[in-house]
Parts: sequence; C-alpha cells; structure tokens
Amino acid sequence: MANTPSKARIYKPPQKVQLSGRSVFLAGSIEMGVAEDWQTALTERVSHLPITVLNPRRDDWDSSWKQTAADPQFRAQVEWELEQQERCDVIAMYFDPNTKAPISLLELGLFAASGKMVVCCPDGFYRKGNVEIVCERAKIPLVHTLDQLIDKVIERLTVTEA
Repeated sequence: MANTPSKARIYKPPQKVQLSGRSVFLAGSIEMGVAEDWQTALTERVSHLPITVLNPRRDDWDSSWKQTAADPQFRAQVEWELEQQERCDVIAMYFDPNTKAPISLLELGLFAASGKMVVCCPDGFYRKGNVEIVCERAKIPLVHTLDQLIDKVIERLTVTEA
C-alpha cells in the first residue's frame, strides 16, 4: 500500500472544506507534545480511499490565542471543528491515555446521539468508565486500540448505502 497514491482529500483548519465522497472527522486527544499524533497514522491508513479527512490538528496552532469566544482565531478553530463534525459521515474519536482531553469528552456528549461515532478508549484513560457507559447507552462502537479504531473507520467509510 506504500506505493498506492492518495485518493483522500485532507483538510485542516482554517481551510474551507468541500466534502468529496464519504467523510471522517478525527476527534480526540491533540495535546501537542503529550498526545501521540494518531491523526497522521489514521490518515495514512485511509488515504487509499476516495474520501474526505477532516483533521483539526493545525500545523500552525498558536498557544498564545486566548481560550475565549472573543478571540477570533480561537473562535474560528472551535467553529470549524463543530461545523465539520456536524457535516461529516463518521466521527473517529481517540482518547490518548496520556491526556485529559476535556474537549473530546464534551464532543462525545455533543455527538453521542448522532449515530456517526466510533470511539477508541485504551486502558489507562482516566475517565474510561465514563466513556464506556456513554458509548454503551448511545450504542457507539467502542474499541481499545488505534488499529481497531482504524479498522472500524474503514468499515464505516466503505459501507454502501442500500
């Protein structure tokens, strides 16, 4: 597969998104320098598919932005993420055990009833029990490794509508 050209269209904020084919939003742990860059691993594994990948991990993140609705750059980031989660077909969420991921927990609650989530919560995540119960109640597929998450995402993206 290393020689297979990419068919996926990949977008990051603040890019304007034009969805093409089915789409996946990469929600979950991002903490720079703490969380593994799982988004790149997942993107590489799905790049052979004719899909749209929505990756909120900015190449130009500026930690000086105030985490307030009044900061225009911060607001644009949050609005981009929420809009793309609303628009996409699949939300892949990964909880890195080395992070707290409070925004990911918030987004799990926001989109639990959407029917588009697939969640990975490895052992060691400090709120794994909460994640398990929410996933159970909302009938969200829950897996425990990144490889399993990627397999579930591929399964969801390649399912044909009847």
